[in-house]
Amino acid sequence: MYKYKFKLWLDKEGKVFGKGPYELLQGIEETGSLMQSAKKLGMSYSQAHGLLKRIEEKLGFTLICSKTGGVQGGGSVLTDEAKNLMKNYNAFYEEAKEMIDMLYKKHFH
Repeated sequence: MYKYKFKLWLDKEGKVFGKGPYELLQGIEETGSLMQSAKKLGMSYSQAHGLLKRIEEKLGFTLICSKTGGVQGGGSVLTDEAKNLMKNYNAFYEEAKEMIDMLYKKHFH
């Protein structure tokens, strides 16, 4: 039997936000570190930082607040806007997946 796959992202004159950036922000929320989140996803820090900056430019708001290292170490936290974006994207993604599952079963089972 067939399987299906789909990708779902927000677009604004080009891809803005999808599963990859969602997972990057989720990792930051879990670890408090952009570097650790990037590493977990197989990205370099500079790739991840650049990606977030490009997304922020397109969205028009900041996604993370970072504190540089030092004696107490650095870290990153998500802004309220980022948390809201993640919540809405995840709800949209999960609902879309349910609908696609239903349509897949209708047409291929």
